[in-house]
Amino acid sequence: MPKTVGVRFRPAGKVYLFDPAGLELAEGDQVVVETVRGQELGFVVKGPREVPGEERGESLKPVLRLAAPQDLERAQSLRSQEKEVLMQAREAARRLGVPMKILTAEYTLDGKLTIYFTAEERVDFRELVRELAGRFHTRIELRQIGPRDETKILGGIGACGLPLCCARWLTEFAPVTIRMAKEQGLALNPPKISGVCGRLLCCLAYEIENYREVRRKLPAKGKKISTAMGPAKVIETNPLKETVKVELEGGTVVEIPLAQLEPGVP
Repeated sequence: MPKTVGVRFRPAGKVYLFDPAGLELAEGDQVVVETVRGQELGFVVKGPREVPGEERGESLKPVLRLAAPQDLERAQSLRSQEKEVLMQAREAARRLGVPMKILTAEYTLDGKLTIYFTAEERVDFRELVRELAGRFHTRIELRQIGPRDETKILGGIGACGLPLCCARWLTEFAPVTIRMAKEQGLALNPPKISGVCGRLLCCLAYEIENYREVRRKLPAKGKKISTAMGPAKVIETNPLKETVKVELEGGTVVEIPLAQLEPGVP
């Protein structure tokens, strides 16, 4: 079974699998790899291991070499140029009337340039690419990204008061649905359940399986159950506290922990 290494290109970035190509590699090594964009500098975050074919997917690109001092110097030189590229690209887009928001510019180690942008809809940027290619004398790709990826690049502070998960540690975006908010008993108020990106909060998916597991143990709302205080009707459940609120025959409302419910109640 062929070995692979996991390589990450930026903090909180996705981990990609590469063929170590016979190199002795360990976690923390800085390497030069071949990607669809060109040659890039990354860090090994998962040491060599055997991975079944179904997990590897298509044939892997190789790790070219351990990063040498000249590779690091080259990367630093290119990074120092990216800010100027960004400013000029934004100025050119404004002048040409291209309706886009240019977010960042990144060079590969072999000098190819990728510019990331957002736009309300698809835009014709061919003239912009021609002008920038003539100005910077390299191959240029403009790549449109969505609101979540934009926020991951720009960063920020969430409603919790902490740096955004997507910019800090979240490597991939999981599907998030409005049903998750309903299952957690949250008010369906868009500003309350939306993140900085304007999409549903990623953290709605963090604990949903715990909520679902506890709900399977709790009796349904409206169900009649037996309690130590007599027959009662369930009027509310609280998965977070693992309690049920019931109304006794005399009209008294009490809250009962799940652990005190009689076996077989749900």
